Amino acid sequence: MLLSVVVPAHRVQGYLRAALESVTGQTPGEDGPEIELIVVGAPGGGPDLAIAREVAGQDPRVRVLVPDGPDGPDGPRSPGGPRDTGGPFDPGPFDADAAPFDAGAARDAGAAAARGAYLLFLDGDDLLLPGAVAEISARLARDRPDVLCLGHDTVDWWGAVRPGDALPAARNQLFRRAFWETHGLRFTEGPYGDVVPVHRAVLLASDAGTLASLDRICVRHRLRRTGTSSTTPGRAHFAVIAAYARLTAGTGDDPRLTAARTAHLTAVLGDPGRIAPQDRAAFFRAAGLPGRYAAHRAREAVRAGRTRARAAARAGRKSLRARVMAAVYRADLRRPLDPRLAVYGAYWNRGVACNPAAVYAKARELVPHIRGVWVVSSRHRDRMPPGVPYVIEGSRAYWRTMATATYLVNNSSFPGGFTKRPGQIYLQTHHGTPLKTMGLDQLPYPALTNGVSFERIVAHTDQWDFSLSANPHSTETWDRVYPSSYEQLAYGYPRNDVLCTATPELSDRIRAGLGIAPGSTVLLYAPTHRDYRKGFVPRLDPERLTRDLGPGCVLLVRAHYFYGRTAGTAPGARVVDVTGHPSVEELCLAADALITDYSSLMFDYACLDRPIITYAPDWDAYRAARGTYIDLLSGRPGDTPGAVATTEDELREVLRSGAWKSPEADALRAAFRSRFCPYDDGRAAERVVRRVFPVPSD
Repeated sequence: MLLSVVVPAHRVQGYLRAALESVTGQTPGEDGPEIELIVVGAPGGGPDLAIAREVAGQDPRVRVLVPDGPDGPDGPRSPGGPRDTGGPFDPGPFDADAAPFDAGAARDAGAAAARGAYLLFLDGDDLLLPGAVAEISARLARDRPDVLCLGHDTVDWWGAVRPGDALPAARNQLFRRAFWETHGLRFTEGPYGDVVPVHRAVLLASDAGTLASLDRICVRHRLRRTGTSSTTPGRAHFAVIAAYARLTAGTGDDPRLTAARTAHLTAVLGDPGRIAPQDRAAFFRAAGLPGRYAAHRAREAVRAGRTRARAAARAGRKSLRARVMAAVYRADLRRPLDPRLAVYGAYWNRGVACNPAAVYAKARELVPHIRGVWVVSSRHRDRMPPGVPYVIEGSRAYWRTMATATYLVNNSSFPGGFTKRPGQIYLQTHHGTPLKTMGLDQLPYPALTNGVSFERIVAHTDQWDFSLSANPHSTETWDRVYPSSYEQLAYGYPRNDVLCTATPELSDRIRAGLGIAPGSTVLLYAPTHRDYRKGFVPRLDPERLTRDLGPGCVLLVRAHYFYGRTAGTAPGARVVDVTGHPSVEELCLAADALITDYSSLMFDYACLDRPIITYAPDWDAYRAARGTYIDLLSGRPGDTPGAVATTEDELREVLRSGAWKSPEADALRAAFRSRFCPYDDGRAAERVVRRVFPVPSD
């Protein structure tokens, strides 16, 4: 028996890969059904199709269908034709002007292309839980129902799992394909397009005695915070009323439908993510719901009053200075925005660095009429280059600047208390490709997140207008772990532009400035910080390593900035502590090879196409404490950037034997670069500035 799983794929890039792999990773069990997975995308393309094609290229059971488009029935990815995976990490262009994507039409197209005896319709943010197909197979072995109701649950975006409701939906029913086709079941257009066909199927199967259930959680629906119809309030949700009207036309007062309709419409009415407060009365009247709408509004008013009271209590506990600054800031918020003012910050106010620094430099070139001002903490003000305007965090000038600047650029966050105004434009550049878990993906790691406020993380994310992405992996991850309505800029990292355009002469000048003799082999040792360690502890003996490697080797040691400005290593002729050096990009240019553990610097260094050595003596502990997205030690192309060592002896052998620059290491690095550096061409900063700032036309 064949089970066909149909998944519409549109603007779910942060969730789609896990959804598809939850299907392809099923083990049907002995004599269980084979699986075919049909992913239906939009003609406009985009990263969803790129992900689907990548998965299809790895598993022949997966087909990608793009109906009514250039890849449609007559195109290369039609159901019966050959697949074109489009390259493993090519996001492809996204056509914003393409026809709106309709999930119902996509499901119908997938059902028409299906070959299985049963149909399962999942969304791109659903998961088929481990063992589900084996359980389904065991249940179908007893009989062959027309409709099998599946156990299901829901996980909120903060990770809380709760039971699914009893209402039939496309994701929680398994349909016999012959039954579906015989009754001409089709999804309707627009929101709530599954109400009519799914309820009709359940009623028909119930009347015929061919309705069954499986008391096992098979499907998990992942609620997204933004980007779905269920999180976008508006009158589009009135469509659920029309859907039930179509369903009940001609059926009379079937009590089964009446109960389902009342439960569903009441749930929609009570969901602020669907029905805005100003529309609730109109929805209530249109739906003809019985109940106590006035009482509902009274409860909402009481809840809002309590929220205001708690906020007032918190405000009363602030210090006098904070209250004065807050009052001054509120006054400044009434000032008009300055269209010629941009404010920059990096690494929690540590000075001019990273992507914001590269954007600042390019903005001075392309939009010189916009003045850039940096936010810096008082303890880092000595790091500010001469002539660069700055304000001290928390000062009067800081609050005035934050209140009136039109453009906001940061790779972390601005100090607390900042309120983004209408008309302000916030660019979040980030400061590394995510190797370790980030954002909401940190929720399963309680030791790591002790004291972390996910509410603040989400509130901060809501301020962003643009989120910068270094590569497709980052785009997928940011979309999921920082859920909000910002625009993703898949442009590459501006800080890496210099790595793409630097000349050998520049590298030589940097080496000379560090006191490195010509002809030396320079290794940059740059480990990341450990959440479970307070101070920097080198995982190798720098003096011993350079002594073993001979007089021509120089080791640059750079501790993570969380640990201060020195690595605490003993100074020597061939060991240079560069922790306090202002530019990690210059250090990369000076180095012949990088030795690192889990630092995101490896993704930037890959732009140079120079050897990368992974030295990971505590890999298991790090993964357990923090969680990672990539298995650096797997040896898989695209995951491992080069030679690997887990002990200091292994590291010395990798360096002495030449394994660090072997053909095998070169091949791994090439695959790593292909995956993580597709946008790095030296023009990322220009792309960013032209998208965010009003650059005059040439």
